[in-house]
Amino acid sequence: MKIDQLRIFLAVAEHLHFTKAADSLYLSQPAVSSAIQSLEKKYAVKLFHRIGQRIEPTDAGNLLQVEAQKILNQVELTEQGLRELNNLQRGELKIGSSLTVGNYWLPQKISQFKQTYPGISIQCTLANTEEILTGTAGGMFDLGLVTGNIKPVLSKSLDISVIGHDMVSIVVGRSHLWFDRDHIALQELTNSTWVMREPGSGSRDIVEQSMQTWGINPQDLKVGLVLMSSEMIKSVVEEGIGATALPRSIVRRELELGTLKAIPVVDVIAAPKRIYKITQPVILLRHQKRFITKISKVFEELLIDKSS
Repeated sequence: MKIDQLRIFLAVAEHLHFTKAADSLYLSQPAVSSAIQSLEKKYAVKLFHRIGQRIEPTDAGNLLQVEAQKILNQVELTEQGLRELNNLQRGELKIGSSLTVGNYWLPQKISQFKQTYPGISIQCTLANTEEILTGTAGGMFDLGLVTGNIKPVLSKSLDISVIGHDMVSIVVGRSHLWFDRDHIALQELTNSTWVMREPGSGSRDIVEQSMQTWGINPQDLKVGLVLMSSEMIKSVVEEGIGATALPRSIVRRELELGTLKAIPVVDVIAAPKRIYKITQPVILLRHQKRFITKISKVFEELLIDKSS
C-alpha cells in the first residue's frame, strides 16, 4: 500500500466522483481509477459501490477511509517534524563533558544556545575526562568536551580539536605559608601538602605533565587529599589545607574576594627570571563515523565563536 494510493482513495471518498477527485489532484481520471482498482485487486475487496453515475463507499471503503486518514495525518506530522528538525525547531543534542568544563565553561554556552533554539533538548552528562573519552568513542554522545590527554587507542576513532584555553594557577588559602609570598621557587613545590583531583581527571593530567616538563616529578609531591570535586578542593584549600592547581575559571571569584591567592612559580636562577605557566586546553571530541546533525554543527559553531 503506497501513500499516493491512499491520497487518491481519500480524494475519491471525499468527492464521491472519480473525475472531480482527479481534478483536485491534478491527475487524469484513468490514473485515479487505476489506483483504486489496484487497491481493490490487491486486497480482494470492493472499496466503492458504483450506482449509475454515483459511487458510495463500501464497508471496506469506510474502514480504509478512517485508517488512511490516520496514516496521512501521521505522515504529515512526521514531515513537519523533519522540517522543524532541519530548521532547529526541535531535536536533541547529547553532550558528554568533563567536570571542569561542564561546571564552569559549558553552562553559559548551553544557555546561549537554548535562548536561540528553545525547542532543542540538550542532555549533558558530566564525568571525568577518561569516562567522557570512552563514552564519545563508544558513540554515546554527539559531542564530547574535555581537558587533558587523549589516549592514542581512543583518538583513532575521534575527531579532535582544541576550541579554547584556560590558565591554571597554583593557589593557596590565607593560612598557608605561601599566602603572603609574591612568588615561590620551583623547588618549593615539593615542600607543601597538595590537594589534587582524582587520577583520570584532565585537570590533574595537565598539572602533572607541566611539572614534569619543569623537572619536577609529580610523585615527589606530598598529596594529602584526593577529591573528585573542584568545589570541595577550593573549600579545603580556603581553610588552609595545602596548595592546589586549578583553572582560573574555577577560582576567579575566590581570587577576587581574596580567600584564595594565585602564587606564581619562578625559576630564580635564570636571568631574567622565568615564570612557569600551565595552560589547559578545552578539547572538542566527535566520533568520526557518527552522523553530524545540523544541531551539532550549530552548537559547535557557538563553542568556537570567540565573541560569544
